[in-house]
Amino acid sequence: MSNVVLETRGLQKSFGALKATDDVSLRLKTGEIHAIIGPNGAGKSTLIGQISGGLRPDAGSVHFAGRDVTGLSTAARAAAGLARTFQISALAMEDTVLENALLGALGQSAQPWRFWAPAAKNKDLHLRAMAALERVGLAEAADQITANLSHGQRRQLEVAVALTLEPKAFVMDEPMAGLGAEGSKTMTGFLDELRSEAPILLVEHDMDAVFALADRISVLVYGRVVATGTVDEIRASREVKEAYLGDGA
Repeated sequence: MSNVVLETRGLQKSFGALKATDDVSLRLKTGEIHAIIGPNGAGKSTLIGQISGGLRPDAGSVHFAGRDVTGLSTAARAAAGLARTFQISALAMEDTVLENALLGALGQSAQPWRFWAPAAKNKDLHLRAMAALERVGLAEAADQITANLSHGQRRQLEVAVALTLEPKAFVMDEPMAGLGAEGSKTMTGFLDELRSEAPILLVEHDMDAVFALADRISVLVYGRVVATGTVDEIRASREVKEAYLGDGA
Protein backbone atom coordinates (compact mmCIF):
# COMPACT_ATOMS: atom_id res chain seq x y z
CA MET A 1 0.00 0.00 0.00
CA SER A 2 1.35 3.44 -0.97
CA ASN A 3 2.31 5.81 1.84
CA VAL A 4 1.73 8.85 -0.39
CA VAL A 5 -1.20 10.87 1.00
CA LEU A 6 -1.08 13.94 -1.26
CA GLU A 7 0.49 14.24 -4.70
CA THR A 8 0.67 16.75 -7.53
CA ARG A 9 1.50 15.54 -11.03
CA GLY A 10 2.82 18.03 -13.56
CA LEU A 11 0.80 21.01 -12.34
CA GLN A 12 0.86 24.04 -14.62
CA LYS A 13 -0.75 27.43 -14.16
CA SER A 14 -0.19 30.59 -16.18
CA PHE A 15 -1.48 34.14 -15.87
CA GLY A 16 -1.01 35.62 -19.30
CA ALA A 17 2.66 35.23 -20.19
CA LEU A 18 3.63 34.47 -16.59
CA LYS A 19 4.14 30.79 -15.71
CA ALA A 20 3.27 30.77 -12.02
CA THR A 21 3.39 26.96 -11.77
CA ASP A 22 5.68 25.14 -14.18
CA ASP A 23 5.33 21.33 -14.25
CA VAL A 24 5.30 20.87 -10.46
CA SER A 25 5.23 17.31 -9.12
CA LEU A 26 5.35 16.80 -5.34
CA ARG A 27 4.55 14.04 -2.87
CA LEU A 28 3.52 14.25 0.77
CA LYS A 29 3.99 10.97 2.63
CA THR A 30 2.52 9.56 5.82
CA GLY A 31 4.07 10.98 8.99
CA GLU A 32 6.24 13.62 7.33
CA ILE A 33 6.53 17.36 7.04
CA HIS A 34 7.34 18.38 3.48
CA ALA A 35 8.31 22.05 3.31
CA ILE A 36 8.03 24.27 0.25
CA ILE A 37 10.36 27.26 0.25
CA GLY A 38 11.28 29.90 -2.28
CA PRO A 39 11.69 33.63 -2.79
CA ASN A 40 8.76 36.02 -3.02
CA GLY A 41 7.07 35.57 -6.39
CA ALA A 42 8.19 31.96 -6.72
CA GLY A 43 4.59 30.75 -7.10
CA LYS A 44 4.07 29.20 -3.67
CA SER A 45 0.62 30.73 -3.10
CA THR A 46 -0.51 29.75 -6.60
CA LEU A 47 0.63 26.18 -5.99
CA ILE A 48 -1.17 26.00 -2.64
CA GLY A 49 -4.31 27.38 -4.26
CA GLN A 50 -4.29 24.55 -6.79
CA ILE A 51 -3.65 21.91 -4.15
CA SER A 52 -6.43 23.24 -1.90
CA GLY A 53 -8.95 23.76 -4.69
CA GLY A 54 -9.12 27.54 -4.91
CA LEU A 55 -7.42 27.58 -8.32
CA ARG A 56 -7.92 25.21 -11.23
CA PRO A 57 -4.65 24.15 -12.91
CA ASP A 58 -4.20 24.62 -16.66
CA ALA A 59 -2.69 21.13 -16.79
CA GLY A 60 -1.70 18.35 -14.43
CA SER A 61 -3.57 16.83 -11.51
CA VAL A 62 -3.91 16.70 -7.73
CA HIS A 63 -4.36 13.36 -5.97
CA PHE A 64 -5.41 13.00 -2.35
CA ALA A 65 -6.06 9.89 -0.27
CA GLY A 66 -5.94 7.66 -3.32
CA ARG A 67 -8.24 9.67 -5.61
CA ASP A 68 -7.98 12.36 -8.25
CA VAL A 69 -9.41 15.52 -6.65
CA THR A 70 -8.43 17.99 -9.39
CA GLY A 71 -12.07 18.76 -10.17
CA LEU A 72 -13.23 19.05 -6.55
CA SER A 73 -13.96 22.34 -4.80
CA THR A 74 -12.12 23.59 -1.73
CA ALA A 75 -15.06 22.56 0.46
CA ALA A 76 -15.17 19.06 -1.03
CA ARG A 77 -11.44 18.60 -0.45
CA ALA A 78 -11.81 19.82 3.13
CA ALA A 79 -14.67 17.39 3.69
CA ALA A 80 -12.41 14.62 2.36
CA GLY A 81 -9.83 15.51 5.01
CA LEU A 82 -7.51 18.07 3.41
CA ALA A 83 -7.20 20.81 6.03
CA ARG A 84 -5.70 24.20 5.19
CA THR A 85 -4.49 27.07 7.32
CA PHE A 86 -3.96 30.47 5.73
CA GLN A 87 -1.15 33.03 5.55
CA ILE A 88 -3.78 35.70 6.27
CA SER A 89 -6.30 34.76 8.94
CA ALA A 90 -9.64 33.47 7.65
CA LEU A 91 -11.28 33.36 11.08
CA ALA A 92 -14.64 34.94 11.93
CA MET A 93 -13.35 37.70 14.18
CA GLU A 94 -16.74 38.67 15.61
CA ASP A 95 -17.46 35.11 16.77
CA THR A 96 -16.12 33.39 19.86
CA VAL A 97 -13.19 30.99 19.81
CA LEU A 98 -15.57 28.07 20.35
CA GLU A 99 -17.91 29.21 17.58
CA ASN A 100 -15.02 29.26 15.11
CA ALA A 101 -14.06 25.73 16.11
CA LEU A 102 -17.69 24.62 15.88
CA LEU A 103 -17.91 25.98 12.34
CA GLY A 104 -14.99 23.77 11.38
CA ALA A 105 -16.58 20.74 13.02
CA LEU A 106 -19.89 21.52 11.35
CA GLY A 107 -18.21 21.62 7.96
CA GLN A 108 -16.69 18.19 8.59
CA SER A 109 -20.06 16.81 9.64
CA ALA A 110 -21.63 17.84 6.29
CA GLN A 111 -24.70 19.26 8.08
CA PRO A 112 -26.43 22.08 6.18
CA TRP A 113 -25.35 25.58 7.24
CA ARG A 114 -28.97 26.67 7.79
CA PHE A 115 -29.04 24.31 10.75
CA TRP A 116 -26.20 26.21 12.45
CA ALA A 117 -28.19 27.02 15.61
CA PRO A 118 -29.20 23.43 16.49
CA ALA A 119 -25.83 22.14 15.29
CA ALA A 120 -24.10 24.46 17.76
CA LYS A 121 -25.90 22.53 20.54
CA ASN A 122 -24.90 19.14 19.13
CA LYS A 123 -22.94 17.36 21.86
CA ASP A 124 -20.63 15.47 19.49
CA LEU A 125 -19.72 18.62 17.57
CA HIS A 126 -19.16 20.51 20.81
CA LEU A 127 -16.87 17.79 22.15
CA ARG A 128 -14.89 17.70 18.90
CA ALA A 129 -14.48 21.47 18.92
CA MET A 130 -13.43 21.59 22.57
CA ALA A 131 -10.98 18.71 22.06
CA ALA A 132 -9.33 20.66 19.23
CA LEU A 133 -9.10 23.79 21.38
CA GLU A 134 -7.58 21.73 24.17
CA ARG A 135 -4.95 20.40 21.76
CA VAL A 136 -3.74 23.90 20.90
CA GLY A 137 -4.03 25.32 24.42
CA LEU A 138 -7.11 27.50 23.88
CA ALA A 139 -9.77 25.63 25.86
CA GLU A 140 -9.80 28.31 28.58
CA ALA A 141 -10.33 30.99 25.92
CA ALA A 142 -13.34 29.24 24.35
CA ASP A 143 -15.79 32.03 25.25
CA GLN A 144 -13.55 34.92 24.20
CA ILE A 145 -14.31 36.95 21.08
CA THR A 146 -11.74 35.95 18.44
CA ALA A 147 -10.85 39.58 17.67
CA ASN A 148 -9.53 39.90 21.23
CA LEU A 149 -6.98 37.11 20.80
CA SER A 150 -3.31 37.79 20.28
CA HIS A 151 -1.83 37.09 16.85
CA GLY A 152 -0.22 33.90 18.13
CA GLN A 153 -3.50 32.70 19.63
CA ARG A 154 -5.27 33.28 16.32
CA ARG A 155 -2.68 31.07 14.65
CA GLN A 156 -3.39 28.41 17.26
CA LEU A 157 -7.12 28.75 16.63
CA GLU A 158 -6.63 28.27 12.88
CA VAL A 159 -4.89 24.98 13.62
CA ALA A 160 -7.71 24.00 15.99
CA VAL A 161 -10.30 24.67 13.26
CA ALA A 162 -8.24 22.48 10.91
CA LEU A 163 -8.10 19.75 13.56
CA THR A 164 -11.90 19.59 13.79
CA LEU A 165 -11.91 18.35 10.19
CA GLU A 166 -10.23 15.16 11.45
CA PRO A 167 -7.74 15.66 8.61
CA LYS A 168 -5.78 13.14 6.61
CA ALA A 169 -3.30 15.91 5.71
CA PHE A 170 -2.59 19.54 6.50
CA VAL A 171 -1.65 22.29 4.06
CA MET A 172 -0.18 25.14 6.09
CA ASP A 173 0.60 28.52 4.57
CA GLU A 174 3.17 30.34 6.72
CA PRO A 175 1.92 29.36 10.19
CA MET A 176 4.87 31.26 11.75
CA ALA A 177 3.99 34.56 10.03
CA GLY A 178 3.79 37.40 12.55
CA LEU A 179 4.89 35.28 15.50
CA GLY A 180 7.78 36.35 17.69
CA ALA A 181 10.66 34.07 18.62
CA GLU A 182 8.79 32.47 21.52
CA GLY A 183 5.60 32.03 19.48
CA SER A 184 7.54 30.41 16.64
CA LYS A 185 9.22 28.06 19.09
CA THR A 186 5.85 27.03 20.54
CA MET A 187 4.30 26.50 17.10
CA THR A 188 7.33 24.53 15.90
CA GLY A 189 7.00 22.16 18.85
CA PHE A 190 3.29 21.72 18.21
CA LEU A 191 3.73 20.98 14.48
CA ASP A 192 6.48 18.52 15.28
CA GLU A 193 4.00 16.52 17.35
CA LEU A 194 1.17 16.99 14.85
CA ARG A 195 2.92 15.16 12.00
CA SER A 196 2.21 11.81 13.69
CA GLU A 197 -1.52 12.56 13.39
CA ALA A 198 -1.47 13.74 9.78
CA PRO A 199 1.36 14.75 7.42
CA ILE A 200 1.94 18.45 6.76
CA LEU A 201 2.70 20.29 3.54
CA LEU A 202 4.33 23.42 4.92
CA VAL A 203 4.93 26.71 3.12
CA GLU A 204 7.14 28.81 5.35
CA HIS A 205 9.68 31.68 5.23
CA ASP A 206 11.04 31.02 8.74
CA MET A 207 14.07 28.94 7.79
CA ASP A 208 14.90 28.05 11.40
CA ALA A 209 11.47 26.43 11.66
CA VAL A 210 11.80 24.76 8.26
CA PHE A 211 15.19 23.27 9.07
CA ALA A 212 13.96 22.12 12.49
CA LEU A 213 10.79 20.48 11.16
CA ALA A 214 11.14 19.31 7.58
CA ASP A 215 11.79 15.72 6.59
CA ARG A 216 12.02 16.91 2.99
CA ILE A 217 12.19 20.33 1.36
CA SER A 218 11.22 21.38 -2.16
CA VAL A 219 12.60 24.67 -3.45
CA LEU A 220 10.36 26.63 -5.81
CA VAL A 221 11.87 29.29 -8.08
CA TYR A 222 9.89 31.02 -10.85
CA GLY A 223 7.17 28.39 -10.58
CA ARG A 224 9.48 25.40 -11.00
CA VAL A 225 10.88 22.96 -8.41
CA VAL A 226 14.66 23.33 -8.68
CA ALA A 227 15.50 20.86 -5.90
CA THR A 228 13.91 18.40 -3.49
CA GLY A 229 15.80 16.72 -0.68
CA THR A 230 16.55 16.43 3.00
CA VAL A 231 17.60 19.44 5.06
CA ASP A 232 21.28 18.51 4.65
CA GLU A 233 20.89 18.04 0.91
CA ILE A 234 19.16 21.39 0.48
CA ARG A 235 21.73 23.16 2.64
CA ALA A 236 24.53 21.69 0.50
CA SER A 237 22.95 22.48 -2.88
CA ARG A 238 24.86 25.19 -4.75
CA GLU A 239 21.85 25.82 -7.00
CA VAL A 240 19.60 26.39 -4.00
CA LYS A 241 22.09 28.72 -2.36
CA GLU A 242 22.35 30.80 -5.51
CA ALA A 243 18.60 30.86 -6.05
CA TYR A 244 17.35 31.40 -2.52
CA LEU A 245 19.32 30.61 0.62
CA GLY A 246 22.46 32.65 0.01
CA ASP A 247 25.95 31.92 1.27
CA GLY A 248 24.90 32.23 4.91
CA ALA A 249 22.92 28.97 4.72
